[in-house]
Amino acid sequence: MSQSDRVSEHRILTGKVVIATHNAGKLVEMRELLAPFGVEAVSAGELGLAEPDETGTMFSENAAIKAIAAAEASDLPAFADDSGLCVDALDGAPGLFSARWAGPDKDFSGAMARIEAELAKRGATDRRAHFVSALVLAWPDGHTELFEGRVFGDLVAPRGALGFGYDPMFRPDGLDRTFGEISSEEKHGVDWQSGNALSHRARAFVTLAAACLRRPG
Repeated sequence: MSQSDRVSEHRILTGKVVIATHNAGKLVEMRELLAPFGVEAVSAGELGLAEPDETGTMFSENAAIKAIAAAEASDLPAFADDSGLCVDALDGAPGLFSARWAGPDKDFSGAMARIEAELAKRGATDRRAHFVSALVLAWPDGHTELFEGRVFGDLVAPRGALGFGYDPMFRPDGLDRTFGEISSEEKHGVDWQSGNALSHRARAFVTLAAACLRRPG
């Protein structure tokens, strides 16, 4: 069954959900985003679930692979994020391979240096880039829902030790600080009255929350 065949009407998520990630940074962000909704979150890593091979050709496909695998293995609803940095002058790279550019040791300082080297190799002066996040929420019966968010900005010399991944080199539009220089609360905090959010993952979560979550009380 294809992902499009699995998607139907929105379901309300309650009780316990599996966050299908082994990435500590993503886990912290997702738990904080879920906190206002009274949903208990357990990670795939805490359940000892294996990481499936991410064989998709789009962020949404890889997110679905992870969410569906976790939902089937745990018999609980699960949601997964697949995200990455897309650099305009590198034809969207590293994109789907953002984590792989960091290598098995998750050396993102090396990955950021590689981006600079690739830009220099091309003689590129365009520093525009954007982060993409695809969130897929899956139930054990195969039902899935997809939500996406993007944030646009410029690449700068890495600054700041906050955040994770490529955050230190990404300065979002409208700010003079990188994602590596802002607190987690500012990066993925949500103004629930307006629905405004800064990060790509928070923006995707806003649409998920509007469709599938309800505040207690």
